[in-house]
Amino acid sequence: MAEKVTNVTSITEFLLMGLPDDQVLQTLYVTFFFLIYLAALMGNLLTVTLSSTDQHLQSPMYFFLKNLALNDICYISVIVPKSIVNSLTKSHSISFLGCASQIFLFIFFAGTEYALLIVMSYDRYVAICQPLYYEAIMNRGTCWQMVMAAWSSGCVYGSIHVAGTFSVRFCGPYVVHHFYCDVPSLLTLACPGEHTLEYAFVIASCTLASVCFLFLTAFYICIFSAALRIPAAQGRFKTFSTCVPHLTVVTLFLFSGNVTYLGTGYKLTASLNLFMSVLYTMVPPSLNPLIYSLRNKAVKAALGKILLLKCYQKHKYPAVLKPPGRHTK
Repeated sequence: MAEKVTNVTSITEFLLMGLPDDQVLQTLYVTFFFLIYLAALMGNLLTVTLSSTDQHLQSPMYFFLKNLALNDICYISVIVPKSIVNSLTKSHSISFLGCASQIFLFIFFAGTEYALLIVMSYDRYVAICQPLYYEAIMNRGTCWQMVMAAWSSGCVYGSIHVAGTFSVRFCGPYVVHHFYCDVPSLLTLACPGEHTLEYAFVIASCTLASVCFLFLTAFYICIFSAALRIPAAQGRFKTFSTCVPHLTVVTLFLFSGNVTYLGTGYKLTASLNLFMSVLYTMVPPSLNPLIYSLRNKAVKAALGKILLLKCYQKHKYPAVLKPPGRHTK
Protein backbone atom coordinates (compact mmCIF):
# COMPACT_ATOMS: atom_id res chain seq x y z
CA MET A 1 0.00 0.00 0.00
CA ALA A 2 2.88 2.31 0.83
CA GLU A 3 4.48 1.61 -2.57
CA LYS A 4 1.20 2.48 -4.32
CA VAL A 5 0.91 5.81 -2.54
CA THR A 6 4.57 6.62 -3.32
CA ASN A 7 4.18 5.92 -7.03
CA VAL A 8 1.06 8.02 -7.33
CA THR A 9 2.21 11.01 -5.29
CA SER A 10 5.62 11.11 -7.07
CA ILE A 11 3.87 12.27 -10.24
CA THR A 12 3.96 16.05 -10.47
CA GLU A 13 2.63 16.65 -13.98
CA PHE A 14 1.41 15.16 -17.24
CA LEU A 15 2.18 16.25 -20.79
CA LEU A 16 -0.79 16.90 -23.08
CA MET A 17 0.25 15.98 -26.64
CA GLY A 18 -3.09 15.76 -28.43
CA LEU A 19 -2.61 18.53 -30.99
CA PRO A 20 -0.34 18.15 -34.05
CA ASP A 21 3.27 19.31 -33.78
CA ASP A 22 3.02 21.20 -37.06
CA GLN A 23 2.82 24.92 -36.24
CA VAL A 24 0.39 25.76 -39.05
CA LEU A 25 -2.03 22.98 -38.10
CA GLN A 26 -1.76 23.90 -34.44
CA THR A 27 -2.60 27.53 -35.25
CA LEU A 28 -5.65 26.41 -37.24
CA TYR A 29 -6.83 24.21 -34.37
CA VAL A 30 -6.33 26.99 -31.82
CA THR A 31 -8.25 29.46 -34.00
CA PHE A 32 -11.04 26.92 -34.48
CA PHE A 33 -11.18 26.21 -30.74
CA PHE A 34 -11.29 29.91 -29.93
CA LEU A 35 -14.13 30.63 -32.37
CA ILE A 36 -16.20 27.71 -31.07
CA TYR A 37 -15.55 28.75 -27.48
CA LEU A 38 -16.53 32.36 -28.23
CA ALA A 39 -19.73 31.25 -30.00
CA ALA A 40 -20.67 28.92 -27.14
CA LEU A 41 -19.93 31.58 -24.53
CA MET A 42 -21.95 34.31 -26.27
CA GLY A 43 -24.90 32.05 -27.12
CA ASN A 44 -25.21 30.60 -23.62
CA LEU A 45 -24.70 33.94 -21.86
CA LEU A 46 -27.45 35.38 -24.05
CA THR A 47 -29.75 32.49 -23.08
CA VAL A 48 -29.05 33.04 -19.36
CA THR A 49 -29.59 36.80 -19.65
CA LEU A 50 -32.86 36.55 -21.56
CA SER A 51 -34.34 33.80 -19.40
CA SER A 52 -33.43 35.74 -16.24
CA THR A 53 -34.70 39.17 -17.24
CA ASP A 54 -37.72 38.63 -19.50
CA GLN A 55 -41.01 38.00 -17.69
CA HIS A 56 -42.36 35.92 -20.57
CA LEU A 57 -39.52 33.40 -20.21
CA GLN A 58 -40.31 32.13 -16.73
CA SER A 59 -41.94 28.78 -17.53
CA PRO A 60 -40.28 25.46 -16.52
CA MET A 61 -38.86 25.00 -20.02
CA TYR A 62 -36.85 28.23 -19.82
CA PHE A 63 -35.81 27.43 -16.25
CA PHE A 64 -34.25 24.20 -17.56
CA LEU A 65 -32.75 26.06 -20.52
CA LYS A 66 -31.07 28.53 -18.17
CA ASN A 67 -29.52 25.70 -16.17
CA LEU A 68 -28.40 23.97 -19.37
CA ALA A 69 -26.79 27.20 -20.58
CA LEU A 70 -24.98 27.73 -17.26
CA ASN A 71 -23.76 24.15 -17.37
CA ASP A 72 -22.60 24.53 -20.99
CA ILE A 73 -20.53 27.60 -20.09
CA CYS A 74 -18.77 25.63 -17.34
CA TYR A 75 -18.55 22.47 -19.46
CA ILE A 76 -16.66 24.01 -22.37
CA SER A 77 -14.58 26.29 -20.11
CA VAL A 78 -12.99 23.30 -18.36
CA ILE A 79 -11.25 22.15 -21.56
CA VAL A 80 -10.86 24.83 -24.22
CA PRO A 81 -9.12 27.76 -22.42
CA LYS A 82 -6.39 25.47 -21.06
CA SER A 83 -5.80 23.97 -24.51
CA ILE A 84 -5.56 27.42 -26.11
CA VAL A 85 -3.17 28.73 -23.45
CA ASN A 86 -0.94 25.64 -23.73
CA SER A 87 -0.71 26.06 -27.51
CA LEU A 88 0.02 29.80 -27.35
CA THR A 89 2.68 29.42 -24.65
CA LYS A 90 4.19 26.29 -26.27
CA SER A 91 3.67 24.49 -22.97
CA HIS A 92 2.17 21.01 -22.87
CA SER A 93 2.26 20.39 -19.14
CA ILE A 94 -0.59 20.13 -16.68
CA SER A 95 -0.08 19.48 -12.98
CA PHE A 96 -1.23 16.27 -11.32
CA LEU A 97 -3.83 18.20 -9.30
CA GLY A 98 -4.85 20.18 -12.39
CA CYS A 99 -5.37 16.96 -14.34
CA ALA A 100 -7.46 15.44 -11.54
CA SER A 101 -9.52 18.63 -11.28
CA GLN A 102 -10.05 18.75 -15.03
CA ILE A 103 -11.32 15.15 -15.11
CA PHE A 104 -13.65 15.72 -12.17
CA LEU A 105 -15.09 18.98 -13.50
CA PHE A 106 -15.42 17.73 -17.06
CA ILE A 107 -17.26 14.54 -16.07
CA PHE A 108 -19.29 16.50 -13.51
CA PHE A 109 -20.58 18.92 -16.16
CA ALA A 110 -20.92 16.20 -18.82
CA GLY A 111 -23.08 14.12 -16.47
CA THR A 112 -25.14 17.17 -15.53
CA GLU A 113 -25.55 18.01 -19.23
CA TYR A 114 -26.95 14.60 -20.00
CA ALA A 115 -29.25 14.61 -16.96
CA LEU A 116 -30.61 18.05 -17.89
CA LEU A 117 -31.28 16.91 -21.46
CA ILE A 118 -33.31 13.99 -20.09
CA VAL A 119 -35.20 16.33 -17.75
CA MET A 120 -35.98 18.65 -20.65
CA SER A 121 -37.26 15.76 -22.77
CA TYR A 122 -39.57 14.76 -19.92
CA ASP A 123 -40.78 18.36 -19.67
CA ARG A 124 -41.64 18.36 -23.38
CA TYR A 125 -43.33 14.96 -23.02
CA VAL A 126 -45.62 16.25 -20.25
CA ALA A 127 -46.32 19.51 -22.12
CA ILE A 128 -47.35 17.76 -25.36
CA CYS A 129 -48.78 14.44 -24.19
CA GLN A 130 -50.38 15.55 -20.89
CA PRO A 131 -51.10 19.27 -21.35
CA LEU A 132 -54.00 19.35 -18.88
CA TYR A 133 -51.77 18.12 -16.05
CA TYR A 134 -48.66 20.12 -17.03
CA GLU A 135 -48.92 22.83 -14.37
CA ALA A 136 -49.71 20.29 -11.65
CA ILE A 137 -46.83 17.97 -12.59
CA MET A 138 -44.18 20.56 -13.48
CA ASN A 139 -44.71 22.88 -10.53
CA ARG A 140 -41.97 25.06 -9.09
CA GLY A 141 -40.95 22.58 -6.39
CA THR A 142 -40.72 19.67 -8.84
CA CYS A 143 -38.61 21.71 -11.25
CA TRP A 144 -36.14 22.63 -8.51
CA GLN A 145 -35.94 19.01 -7.37
CA MET A 146 -35.26 17.79 -10.91
CA VAL A 147 -32.55 20.40 -11.47
CA MET A 148 -30.89 19.66 -8.13
CA ALA A 149 -31.00 15.93 -8.92
CA ALA A 150 -29.32 16.61 -12.29
CA TRP A 151 -26.49 18.65 -10.74
CA SER A 152 -26.07 16.17 -7.88
CA SER A 153 -25.89 13.18 -10.22
CA GLY A 154 -23.18 14.94 -12.23
CA CYS A 155 -21.19 15.58 -9.04
CA VAL A 156 -21.45 11.94 -7.94
CA TYR A 157 -20.58 10.78 -11.45
CA GLY A 158 -17.44 12.95 -11.52
CA SER A 159 -16.36 11.91 -8.02
CA ILE A 160 -16.63 8.20 -8.84
CA HIS A 161 -14.56 8.48 -12.00
CA VAL A 162 -11.82 10.70 -10.61
CA ALA A 163 -11.48 8.38 -7.61
CA GLY A 164 -11.38 5.29 -9.84
CA THR A 165 -8.88 6.82 -12.26
CA PHE A 166 -6.40 8.07 -9.67
CA SER A 167 -6.59 4.96 -7.51
CA VAL A 168 -4.28 3.23 -10.02
CA ARG A 169 -0.49 3.33 -10.29
CA PHE A 170 0.92 5.09 -13.35
CA CYS A 171 4.03 3.52 -14.83
CA GLY A 172 4.83 6.28 -17.30
CA PRO A 173 5.86 7.86 -19.50
CA TYR A 174 3.39 10.50 -18.34
CA VAL A 175 2.43 11.64 -21.83
CA VAL A 176 -1.32 12.00 -22.48
CA HIS A 177 -2.04 11.73 -26.21
CA HIS A 178 -4.93 14.15 -25.98
CA PHE A 179 -5.46 17.91 -25.74
CA TYR A 180 -7.01 17.51 -22.28
CA CYS A 181 -6.94 15.01 -19.42
CA ASP A 182 -9.53 12.31 -19.98
CA VAL A 183 -10.06 8.92 -18.36
CA PRO A 184 -9.31 6.61 -21.35
CA SER A 185 -6.00 8.36 -22.14
CA LEU A 186 -4.85 8.21 -18.52
CA LEU A 187 -5.77 4.54 -18.20
CA THR A 188 -3.34 3.73 -21.01
CA LEU A 189 -0.58 5.01 -18.71
CA ALA A 190 -1.60 2.74 -15.83
CA CYS A 191 0.51 -0.22 -14.80
CA PRO A 192 -0.72 -3.62 -16.05
CA GLY A 193 -3.71 -4.92 -14.10
CA GLU A 194 -4.28 -1.60 -12.30
CA HIS A 195 -7.21 -0.24 -14.32
CA THR A 196 -9.81 -2.97 -13.82
CA LEU A 197 -11.87 -0.94 -11.32
CA GLU A 198 -12.11 2.18 -13.46
CA TYR A 199 -12.90 0.17 -16.59
CA ALA A 200 -15.78 -1.37 -14.63
CA PHE A 201 -16.94 2.17 -13.71
CA VAL A 202 -16.73 3.26 -17.37
CA ILE A 203 -18.71 0.26 -18.63
CA ALA A 204 -21.32 0.68 -15.88
CA SER A 205 -21.64 4.41 -16.62
CA CYS A 206 -22.04 3.87 -20.37
CA THR A 207 -24.62 1.16 -19.71
CA LEU A 208 -26.58 3.46 -17.39
CA ALA A 209 -26.37 6.27 -19.96
CA SER A 210 -27.69 3.94 -22.65
CA VAL A 211 -30.60 2.87 -20.43
CA CYS A 212 -31.43 6.54 -19.76
CA PHE A 213 -31.27 7.12 -23.51
CA LEU A 214 -33.93 4.44 -23.98
CA PHE A 215 -36.22 6.36 -21.60
CA LEU A 216 -35.45 9.57 -23.48
CA THR A 217 -36.24 7.86 -26.79
CA ALA A 218 -39.52 6.59 -25.32
CA PHE A 219 -40.47 10.16 -24.38
CA TYR A 220 -39.83 11.34 -27.94
CA ILE A 221 -41.74 8.42 -29.45
CA CYS A 222 -44.75 9.47 -27.36
CA ILE A 223 -44.23 13.07 -28.46
CA PHE A 224 -44.05 12.07 -32.15
CA SER A 225 -47.15 9.89 -31.75
CA ALA A 226 -49.03 12.82 -30.24
CA ALA A 227 -47.76 15.09 -33.01
CA LEU A 228 -49.09 12.77 -35.70
CA ARG A 229 -52.56 13.15 -34.20
CA ILE A 230 -52.45 16.95 -34.58
CA PRO A 231 -54.90 17.81 -37.37
CA ALA A 232 -53.05 20.89 -38.60
CA ALA A 233 -50.00 20.19 -40.77
CA GLN A 234 -48.28 23.32 -39.45
CA GLY A 235 -48.62 22.07 -35.87
CA ARG A 236 -47.13 18.69 -36.79
CA PHE A 237 -44.24 20.35 -38.61
CA LYS A 238 -43.55 22.65 -35.64
CA THR A 239 -43.39 19.70 -33.22
CA PHE A 240 -41.10 17.64 -35.46
CA SER A 241 -38.84 20.60 -36.28
CA THR A 242 -38.42 21.24 -32.56
CA CYS A 243 -37.90 17.68 -31.32
CA VAL A 244 -35.74 16.21 -34.10
CA PRO A 245 -32.81 18.62 -33.50
CA HIS A 246 -33.08 17.95 -29.73
CA LEU A 247 -32.86 14.20 -30.31
CA THR A 248 -30.00 14.69 -32.78
CA VAL A 249 -27.88 16.62 -30.26
CA VAL A 250 -28.50 14.05 -27.52
CA THR A 251 -27.65 11.16 -29.88
CA LEU A 252 -24.47 12.91 -31.04
CA PHE A 253 -23.44 13.63 -27.46
CA LEU A 254 -24.04 10.05 -26.30
CA PHE A 255 -22.56 8.37 -29.39
CA SER A 256 -19.33 10.38 -29.38
CA GLY A 257 -18.99 9.91 -25.62
CA ASN A 258 -19.43 6.14 -25.87
CA VAL A 259 -16.91 5.92 -28.71
CA THR A 260 -14.43 7.99 -26.69
CA TYR A 261 -14.78 5.95 -23.51
CA LEU A 262 -15.46 2.45 -24.88
CA GLY A 263 -13.17 2.67 -27.92
CA THR A 264 -9.94 2.52 -25.94
CA GLY A 265 -9.43 -1.06 -27.00
CA TYR A 266 -9.33 -0.01 -30.66
CA LYS A 267 -6.48 1.89 -32.29
CA LEU A 268 -8.16 5.06 -33.48
CA THR A 269 -6.15 7.41 -35.64
CA ALA A 270 -5.05 10.67 -34.04
CA SER A 271 -7.28 12.73 -36.35
CA LEU A 272 -10.34 10.53 -35.68
CA ASN A 273 -9.69 10.65 -31.94
CA LEU A 274 -9.43 14.44 -32.10
CA PHE A 275 -12.61 14.67 -34.18
CA MET A 276 -14.62 12.53 -31.76
CA SER A 277 -13.33 14.56 -28.81
CA VAL A 278 -14.40 17.82 -30.48
CA LEU A 279 -17.86 16.33 -31.08
CA TYR A 280 -18.08 15.32 -27.44
CA THR A 281 -16.60 18.41 -25.77
CA MET A 282 -17.35 21.43 -27.98
CA VAL A 283 -20.23 20.79 -30.35
CA PRO A 284 -23.08 20.32 -27.81
CA PRO A 285 -22.36 23.55 -25.85
CA SER A 286 -22.13 25.44 -29.15
CA LEU A 287 -25.27 24.00 -30.74
CA ASN A 288 -27.52 23.99 -27.67
CA PRO A 289 -28.17 27.79 -27.69
CA LEU A 290 -29.02 27.64 -31.39
CA ILE A 291 -31.28 24.60 -31.19
CA TYR A 292 -32.97 25.12 -27.84
CA SER A 293 -33.10 28.91 -27.55
CA LEU A 294 -32.44 31.03 -30.62
CA ARG A 295 -34.93 29.06 -32.76
CA ASN A 296 -37.62 29.68 -30.16
CA LYS A 297 -40.14 32.43 -31.00
CA ALA A 298 -40.43 33.66 -27.42
CA VAL A 299 -36.65 33.92 -27.07
CA LYS A 300 -36.37 35.75 -30.40
CA ALA A 301 -39.13 38.13 -29.29
CA ALA A 302 -37.27 38.84 -26.02
CA LEU A 303 -34.06 39.44 -27.94
CA GLY A 304 -35.90 41.72 -30.36
CA LYS A 305 -37.23 43.82 -27.47
CA ILE A 306 -33.71 44.31 -26.11
CA LEU A 307 -32.36 45.29 -29.53
CA LEU A 308 -35.25 47.72 -30.08
CA LEU A 309 -34.62 49.26 -26.65
CA LYS A 310 -30.94 49.70 -27.48
CA CYS A 311 -31.76 51.32 -30.80
CA TYR A 312 -34.31 53.61 -29.10
CA GLN A 313 -31.79 54.71 -26.48
CA LYS A 314 -29.12 55.21 -29.12
CA HIS A 315 -31.33 57.54 -31.16
CA LYS A 316 -32.98 59.28 -28.21
CA TYR A 317 -30.13 60.33 -25.95
CA PRO A 318 -27.89 61.98 -28.57
CA ALA A 319 -30.84 64.27 -29.45
CA VAL A 320 -31.32 65.14 -25.78
CA LEU A 321 -27.62 65.75 -25.10
CA LYS A 322 -27.01 67.59 -28.36
CA PRO A 323 -25.34 70.97 -27.69
CA PRO A 324 -27.46 74.03 -28.48
CA GLY A 325 -26.99 75.49 -31.95
CA ARG A 326 -28.83 77.95 -34.10
CA HIS A 327 -32.48 78.39 -33.37
CA THR A 328 -34.70 77.83 -36.33
CA LYS A 329 -37.90 79.69 -36.79
